[in-house]
Amino acid sequence: MIARRYSPLLFALILSGVMTLLVSGLSTFRAVGLVPDLTQLWLGAWLSSWCIAFPLVLVIAPLTRRLVEKLVQPSP
Repeated sequence: MIARRYSPLLFALILSGVMTLLVSGLSTFRAVGLVPDLTQLWLGAWLSSWCIAFPLVLVIAPLTRRLVEKLVQPSP
């Protein structure tokens, strides 16, 4: 098991990985269609987008949490 203190890192890693995998797959398919090397193109697009998305999620997630806390009503 992974120590709880690494939860934000693990969350960012999984979230950015899954989201970029899905978005890059759809974008690659729409750009090139069902070509024989689609998987290779997709994985290349995914890896480069994940390298950008992971650090961004680490920075943006805390800011987003703070914004959401300001936008929602406090619990009674």
